[in-house]
Amino acid sequence: MGRKKGVAEFDETAPDDFDPANPYKDPVAMLEMREHIVREKWIDIEKAKILRDKLRWCYRIEGVNHLQKCRHLVRQYLDATRGIGWGKDGRHPSLHGPKVEEVESE
Repeated sequence: MGRKKGVAEFDETAPDDFDPANPYKDPVAMLEMREHIVREKWIDIEKAKILRDKLRWCYRIEGVNHLQKCRHLVRQYLDATRGIGWGKDGRHPSLHGPKVEEVESE
């Protein structure tokens, strides 16, 4: 018995049978969807890290002219870092769930 040679294969798309209205209906699809979301977040995080390294290099090389020469990298980096956090704000609004309103007692 030996290990398989080659690269591990996985689907790059979200599972077709996942129902966001009732996520616990199919637990396998729910876990596949969770893995898909985590994988996509890690890809976005790594893209932002690459842009950050390019931006550091540009700041170091350009010196006093970095405001003009590195402006496009700053915009790309800021766009890449919006909405990629792990917190509740980084998720799609449909995944937040209903808001619980506090009832004031008199």
